[in-house]
Amino acid sequence: MAAQRSYDVVLFGATGFTGGLTARYLARHAPPGLRWAIAGRNPEKLAAVRDQLATIEPALAGLPLLTADVTDPASLRAVADDARVVASTVGPYVHHGEPLVAACAAAGTDYLDITGEPEFVDRVYLRHHTEAVRTGARLVHACGFDSIPHDLGVWFTIKRLPADSAITVDGYVRAGGRFSAGTYHSALTAFARTGEASRAARERRAAEPRPADRRVRAVPGRLGRSRDLPVWAVPLPTIDPQVVRRSAAARPEYGPDFRYRHFAAVRRLPTVLAAGAGLGAVLGLVKLPPTRRWLLGRLASGQGPSAEQRAKSWFSVRFVGVGGGRRVVTEVAGGDPGYDETAKMLAESALCLACDDLPATSGQVTPVTAMGDALLHRLTAAGITFRVLKEQSVA
Repeated sequence: MAAQRSYDVVLFGATGFTGGLTARYLARHAPPGLRWAIAGRNPEKLAAVRDQLATIEPALAGLPLLTADVTDPASLRAVADDARVVASTVGPYVHHGEPLVAACAAAGTDYLDITGEPEFVDRVYLRHHTEAVRTGARLVHACGFDSIPHDLGVWFTIKRLPADSAITVDGYVRAGGRFSAGTYHSALTAFARTGEASRAARERRAAEPRPADRRVRAVPGRLGRSRDLPVWAVPLPTIDPQVVRRSAAARPEYGPDFRYRHFAAVRRLPTVLAAGAGLGAVLGLVKLPPTRRWLLGRLASGQGPSAEQRAKSWFSVRFVGVGGGRRVVTEVAGGDPGYDETAKMLAESALCLACDDLPATSGQVTPVTAMGDALLHRLTAAGITFRVLKEQSVA
């Protein structure tokens, strides 16, 4: 059925800031013969994006434009029925994402996004995982800075440790640059919906099977001075540990007893204290509708920094893995995390699903489960660094 479809990849949300960066990345890096299109609700804005793409590659003057709206299920189903892979940058996903996922799950179409919203991911599992398994669709969330560097970084790390022993991995994230407007809005939405998110998480835990003969955990760490690196380790309550845990549950290479902890790496204690105070204030303000609306208005969707500003941004994630008498320190590093590298990760993930020979999977799966080494090789070739910093025997 997939071979009869008109498009290998459809990018949904190409008129937004990150969607536009993803479209431009595809214009430069899509392989010859790839059949792709851009989709959104505004034909005039789509045509303007196509004009920009044609300045990169003149042949894209004829790039197909697909009009579809998240409030029109029939338009979404038409896109899903005619595509092998659909990648979405339209968030916050808890408000705008599910109709497109539902269309892809029903059509047997692979779906990708860049969400970092745990509630959305859990709701998709509960409502659409079974249908996607039935149709063969792969639903792969968190294909941007949330959570590609962390999911693939842990995978890169554990492959250097014995798979027949208990394995622990700690991840330490540092970054310089602005969050995207979409990430900002998604984060504020998540802060305002902690009750709904907790309910979705409980429902998923009750429904999702666990490995029968292995133990897999993502546990919160403690604030304190790191024993591994010269930094303060600040526990991060992001979606990344849950993505890593689900990859570990799906793959025996993570060993019989796997544990992951996730931290921000901060050089100075005053920075930790100031960030904690600021986060506490935001958590209080976002619960009140008037102040939530004010906060959301500070950064409008579609806005983003200039190319010069993005060129100065960076990220680094260090991983310390221990198991089977071995200790390994690895690093995943790249450029602007909120925009350029997220667009690169999403585009390469879409190309990976569309073009590469991958293991047979279906339903809601993680980036590692769906793409693993194939995506790691793609991102390495695209300039994201995966490297081993130290390996040693330990008692």
